[in-house]
Amino acid sequence: MKGMFFLAAAILSEVFGSTMLKQSEGFSAPLPAAGVMIGFAASFTFLSFSLKTLPLSAAYATWAGTGTALTAAIGYFIFQEPFNLKTLIGLVLIIGGVFLLNSKQTEAADHKAQLTIEI
Repeated sequence: MKGMFFLAAAILSEVFGSTMLKQSEGFSAPLPAAGVMIGFAASFTFLSFSLKTLPLSAAYATWAGTGTALTAAIGYFIFQEPFNLKTLIGLVLIIGGVFLLNSKQTEAADHKAQLTIEI
């Protein structure tokens, strides 16, 4: 449970850092540029904490996929960036990939539990 909390904090920090990257105007605006550094530093710190209890493949895929989807939503709603069918298909594929990676971890844990019981 603690790992999921850290993963959620990592995702939100990464989305904040990405949003500040857009606002920093090529690192020419000091406050948003500082937000980029703080956001990404916090994100990787929280991600590393989450990896103490979560599998790397599932945590990283969730972090990257969810961050991508949220950043695309922010781009659309805040920065009026285009959102079309190709964008939707890409996001669906990313989210589907995250789901598949996470379901693989669940199946492996279930299989391991079955092996432990049989022995």
